[in-house]
Amino acid sequence: MTKKHLFATSRLIAFCVLAAIMMVSCKPKKEIGLQLWSVRDSMKVDAKRTIQEVGKMGYSFVEGAGYSDGKFYGMLPADFKALLEANNLTMLSSHAGKPIPDSTKWNEVMAWWDQCIDAHIAVGAKYIIQPFMDSVGYAGLAGSKRYCDYFNAIGEKCNAKGLRFGYHNHDKEFTDVDGTTFYDYMLSHTDSSKVFFELDLWWIHEGGKKAEDYFTKYPGRFVFYHVKDEKELGASGKIDFKPYFDNAKLAGMKYYIVEVEAYTNGNELESVKKSIDFLNAAEYVK
Repeated sequence: MTKKHLFATSRLIAFCVLAAIMMVSCKPKKEIGLQLWSVRDSMKVDAKRTIQEVGKMGYSFVEGAGYSDGKFYGMLPADFKALLEANNLTMLSSHAGKPIPDSTKWNEVMAWWDQCIDAHIAVGAKYIIQPFMDSVGYAGLAGSKRYCDYFNAIGEKCNAKGLRFGYHNHDKEFTDVDGTTFYDYMLSHTDSSKVFFELDLWWIHEGGKKAEDYFTKYPGRFVFYHVKDEKELGASGKIDFKPYFDNAKLAGMKYYIVEVEAYTNGNELESVKKSIDFLNAAEYVK
């Protein structure tokens, strides 16, 4: 082979390598969120460093789990927002809430929600999600109805200020009472214009129900997924996440969020890194 041919071949190889690199680098980044409950202990020890590490991993946004008295993780909304933005993150949504009040405490709790909503606006959040009910909600359908009315009232407050309100399930919502599943009752008795649902994929699995059935029966209600496994994503082999993402349009899913509650080796940051790597490697996740 002549020097001329060698030079041409070298250029062709270099071009192919560059093209491959450009194809990889031009691939759209997946918009993956992290529920900060996944790094709860790390946030208590050093919130600034934890947020820095989460940003480096490639997460696009976070969902808070540390709201109290107008602050997030002990920081004023503007300060927490600045910390996130310095690490290429935003707080799209946040878990916050109060148990349903009795009639004597209703105005007091509604005032708490007014403060909560204003704080979330200040931090830049678009969604507030209550992740629990107390025993009233599970005592029977009458208690569940009280919670549905309560959630509709909160949702109306959020809508008035440009936010949206949702509910996050655990496994108990998939138990039956009086021939009705709590989760079905909640979906049927909340106003879809005021209350959306954040479906936790692990807890519906543990509750023994099929998400696809809910997507078909209540299309468009599930704006968020909590993508969760027994530990970090993919570790248990118990959940096939593909059907959830294949049915995202039917579900109404706009955002998906990693949540890790238990860890193979006890290391929170390592587990949430493994989880985002799992989703980035999954071709069915867009």
